[in-house]
Amino acid sequence: MILGLIFAVGGLVVLTLAADHFVAGAARIAVFYKISPVVIGAVLIGFGTSAPEMVVSGIAAAQGDLDIGVGNIIGSNVANVSLVLAAAAAVSVIPVSSSTLRREVPISVASVAVFALLVQGEISRLEGALLAALIVTFLVFILRTSSATDESFDDDVSEIVGDEPVELWKEAFRALAGLTFVVGSSWFIVDGAGRVADALDLSGGFVGFTLVALGTSAPELVTSVQAARQGETELLVGNLLGSNVFNSLAVGGIIGLVGPGPVLDTTMAETGSLLMVGIVGVSAAFMVVGGAVGRNKAFVLFFMWVVSVIVLSGGDGVESALAVMR
Repeated sequence: MILGLIFAVGGLVVLTLAADHFVAGAARIAVFYKISPVVIGAVLIGFGTSAPEMVVSGIAAAQGDLDIGVGNIIGSNVANVSLVLAAAAAVSVIPVSSSTLRREVPISVASVAVFALLVQGEISRLEGALLAALIVTFLVFILRTSSATDESFDDDVSEIVGDEPVELWKEAFRALAGLTFVVGSSWFIVDGAGRVADALDLSGGFVGFTLVALGTSAPELVTSVQAARQGETELLVGNLLGSNVFNSLAVGGIIGLVGPGPVLDTTMAETGSLLMVGIVGVSAAFMVVGGAVGRNKAFVLFFMWVVSVIVLSGGDGVESALAVMR
């Protein structure tokens, strides 16, 4: 179990750093070639910020650990709209723009619901292809409905790219090295998560929901709290909802295409999916009512995340951990 924890935690640390460099390098290359900020923000950064979940879940599914991949998607979606949003809202009231309420909220809820429906029992290549087609449809919709001077995308791109002049060879090396370490660290994460699950007699789905999902959601947690402290919260909710869309459709599509099969962890597929849809629905209602998320709502969302972990563990995880420690 110790070796598994070293692999998983160490891999998550490397993955977080590598994913940041991959996204920054790729975005700066795109800026060098004068690609529209809307395209960079919607496509490149959208996929880049979900790269941790995408690669970890994809490798897990390809190696036959589909439960870890499914648990990671469900856990990341739940963490984004409960743990991460609650942490930011505990620091400062998080406003929700009217455009986010009209566009991102319903699309995010629908995407999560579709993934929850398709993951029941098993996920086939046809269902994976359907999810992949839906993410393409989503991107086409975003590109067609966003103006070329959309400030939200401008802010996202400028925050990642910065003001320094772009040196193409340096950014190409940065992006390639980042991608290499993303893939390599993801392999260690999946292997470590499997070892921890076996040692504690836990399901792969539960380990994916907790250890792996918390690790892959760590960048969003840090950046969201930092944004709240600095009062730069205008884009926070939209980014979290967008992450859930990519997790559900893009990452869900990948696991269906590369590692289709039955979801053996029926508790995660059924109860976990139900909890995910419920928590996402409650967070959406909180956003609609009052157009902001404050400390009271943050407490409820955090409480729901804690309850979801307890319900999905069934108490077995705590007993197993204590037995190993003894």
